[in-house]
Amino acid sequence: MNAVNEHIVGANAGRSRGHNRQVVLGRIRAAEQIGRAEIARASGLSTQAVSNIIADLIGDGLIREQGTRRPTRGLPVTQYALNPLGGYAIGIEIRPDAIFGVVLDFCGNPVAQQRREVRVNSRADVIAAARDMNGALQQAIAADPDRVLGIGVVMPGPFGSTGANSRASELPILGEDAPQDWLSEALGAPVLIENDANAAAISERVSGAAQGLESYAFVYFGTGLGLGIVHKGRLMAGALGNAGEIGHIPVCDNGNMVVLEDVVSRLSLTAALRAGGITVHNVDDLAALYEAGNPIVMGWLERVVAPLSTAVGIVENLFDPQTVILGGAMPDNILDHILASLHLPARSVANRPDRDIPRLLRGKSGRMTATFGAAALVVNRAFVPEIVSQPRAR
Repeated sequence: MNAVNEHIVGANAGRSRGHNRQVVLGRIRAAEQIGRAEIARASGLSTQAVSNIIADLIGDGLIREQGTRRPTRGLPVTQYALNPLGGYAIGIEIRPDAIFGVVLDFCGNPVAQQRREVRVNSRADVIAAARDMNGALQQAIAADPDRVLGIGVVMPGPFGSTGANSRASELPILGEDAPQDWLSEALGAPVLIENDANAAAISERVSGAAQGLESYAFVYFGTGLGLGIVHKGRLMAGALGNAGEIGHIPVCDNGNMVVLEDVVSRLSLTAALRAGGITVHNVDDLAALYEAGNPIVMGWLERVVAPLSTAVGIVENLFDPQTVILGGAMPDNILDHILASLHLPARSVANRPDRDIPRLLRGKSGRMTATFGAAALVVNRAFVPEIVSQPRAR
């Protein structure tokens, strides 16, 4: 069961219809199949309100009847489940040298994916690549456009001009305008935009290692190194959407102060290989080098242990997550090696004798980890009502 739904309840008055639909959908998703009375008890909604919402959801094709359950006494109870064909989520990931796309059905299962090499040097390049990929994905699934629930787009952060810009892993052409505004206009549909680490973190919640967890952190290996922080099922975005730029924190490396992703990132590994006369083109090349015991790869793996162990300890003490998950666009064998090698600090709030979840977990990996996360943003939004904060009095 997805634990975050335990404290998300509906309201019979004073809340939007959309909020209560999300509450009911979240209950159905968590239970896989469930009856009306059970939804009402768990959500705090009246049985009549639940019945009305279920009728709407069936009419919209988002849920379907899934047999009956016979209680100890009384008549059989109709069960309801999600309809995987009821809606589709499009995810697009834009990198400086490529664009990736995926479509998930309403249950989070992949139904189409594509990858294209591009060179992104301007906002016009971003728009052209996103339009092209969106059109190709919609054509691939040949679904009713009304069944497309939304488009999630991920890019490497940080967004806007900050003191952490000008790294080789970023897209420095986004400018000060909110990317979701001009991308929504360009694609003709609402767009959810996140950095790659945040999107990958939500993907773990939808269909990965974080299912059933409320608060966790996801250390994401992209080109650089990012961090997605989830609390009570929702991303901690920060004031301007740049929370979690862990790759920019200073660490000590051989007596010198450097930023973390200069030591711990795919970028740093490929740079070390290039200095040794080896060029790699993708994560499969890195996996093969590891299997062959390449000394440069093995030396890099030894070098990352101390700074990454320290960084995980910082994350634990700052955010007190249930666990820290490692994953991203690195080969399985390298991620597994890193996971087994880290020395987690004893001086950590996470170092408790009553833990029932490991301090470190292995998340999804592969070149399209964040792309799946982009679509997962849309799927997750369907089930988790947003909390709208009241403005503070000045």
